[in-house]
Amino acid sequence: MNSDVRGNRSGAPGQVKEITSLANPVIKDIRSLALKKFRDEQNAFIAEGLKLVIDALDLGWTIRTLVFAKSALGHPLVEKVAARSVAAGALVLEVSEKVLTAVTRKDNPQIVLGVFEQKTTALRDVRIGSGDVWVALDRIRDPGNLGTVIRTVDAVGAKGVMLVGDCVDPFALETVRATMGSVFAVPLVKTSSDAFVQWRKGFNGMLAGTHLKGAVDYRSVSYAGKPLVLLMGNESQGLPEPLAALCDTLVRIPQAGRADSLNLAVATGVMLYEARRDALSLTVDGTP
Repeated sequence: MNSDVRGNRSGAPGQVKEITSLANPVIKDIRSLALKKFRDEQNAFIAEGLKLVIDALDLGWTIRTLVFAKSALGHPLVEKVAARSVAAGALVLEVSEKVLTAVTRKDNPQIVLGVFEQKTTALRDVRIGSGDVWVALDRIRDPGNLGTVIRTVDAVGAKGVMLVGDCVDPFALETVRATMGSVFAVPLVKTSSDAFVQWRKGFNGMLAGTHLKGAVDYRSVSYAGKPLVLLMGNESQGLPEPLAALCDTLVRIPQAGRADSLNLAVATGVMLYEARRDALSLTVDGTP
């Protein structure tokens, strides 16, 4: 590593420190981020992998600590990320593979991970313009589903995700992994069901919910040209009646086989791409 980054190993912010022991207090703090309680207390979370760390830095997220494997010394991108982290005032740690494995709780861990400050958007600050699409998820509990939804929202160019009620933590390591970096690009809102109900009263766009009792095929609804929120229910219970009653339309996604429902992330993807197709068809037709 270049002398500017590696020259001072005091362990102060903006400096580099070599650590080999799992008993080191800094490593203990990072390992504690596996639990939501400590993520909330520290307002921090772990992003694992060089791509995710670069994405976060490029998008302006605040890095507190960068951890990289000693075996990565001399890797040009790792050196660049370490220099950027030092310049941002972060603590940079050079560690053994044993330490990285313990922190990530994963065999064959990535060579780099970053500890970043959490960042969410307040519901009151959400502005949904004409043609914008947001996804609202009611009590989503599976980190893989949430990560996939966030990644899909990013892929289709939708604007953000609202987490309604008791949802899985979007900053859990499993969720962040599943987003493949999109967690840094997609605004996230955490809100209670009651607060969402109140917000709905002032929302003048379209709220479309998926529901097994939906009488309308999802392909027959016009989603384009208006502010749109897609409301998706809990994996096992679907939308509760109080939230379903808020919707302008309840749609169903037909299934031809024996399965009576789709995986939540898959259903959300189907709805997002239908909304996107609808918007593109308007653009092609020239309809305002």
